[in-house]
Amino acid sequence: MTADPPGTWLRRPRPRPGAGLRLVCLPHAGGGAGAYRAWAPLLPDGVDLVCVQYPGREDRFGEPPARDMAALVRAVAGELAPLLDRPYALFGHSMGSAVAFELARALRAGGAPGPERLFASGRRAPADAPAGRVHEGDDDALVDELLRLGGTEEEVLADPGLREAVLGYIRADYRLIERYRPLPGPVLDCPVSVFLGDADPEVDAQTAARWAATTTGRVDVQVFPGDHFYLVPRRGAVLRALLRRLDPALAAAASPWPSTP
Repeated sequence: MTADPPGTWLRRPRPRPGAGLRLVCLPHAGGGAGAYRAWAPLLPDGVDLVCVQYPGREDRFGEPPARDMAALVRAVAGELAPLLDRPYALFGHSMGSAVAFELARALRAGGAPGPERLFASGRRAPADAPAGRVHEGDDDALVDELLRLGGTEEEVLADPGLREAVLGYIRADYRLIERYRPLPGPVLDCPVSVFLGDADPEVDAQTAARWAATTTGRVDVQVFPGDHFYLVPRRGAVLRALLRRLDPALAAAASPWPSTP
């Protein structure tokens, strides 16, 4: 990753200032900008990858985690605004899907152009996501939830020191997303693509289609083999699908896809 000053919200693993499109990626609950690091070498030169770094993890570990969706979105929107001098798309996974949706609305409300497309991954539409109480449970209950969804190495959760370190910001993320309800404001007008795994316990194709309520634009759903974190082993397929929707020429120009994640 580039040496962005700690405390800032954006990370650009492989900056491409001459790219014609920016892809802004928002992580899942407990995730950080590093979740998208492996995407950078696979994207073509025409795409500049921008990863949002939530506080409380990775190089922002010493900062308090975000506790409020509106404040989080305002901070990201303010820092992202200077980079919107060209078309951009938003991709969010799980909690990141809700953040991406609210970010698109906040940017437009602030006078910025809307995204070319919103990619919502592994989550129901904002108004449909049920309230949760995982953040109110004890550490064992939180660990059980993480193991249910996958994506967190069991070795990390088995180590007392690491477990204590990660559960603090993961619980904060769960608190934020479980208390979140869609903020006031109009729906989007951009296309929305919804990606999910066929074994995801959180969302299926039928509920994913309800993202149609979030926009006046076209909505499509694509199901990949895998669980809630399907996008890790299916990275190449996900990026192919993403680039085809943005511009088929970008998909053709992308680096060769690896056979392993």
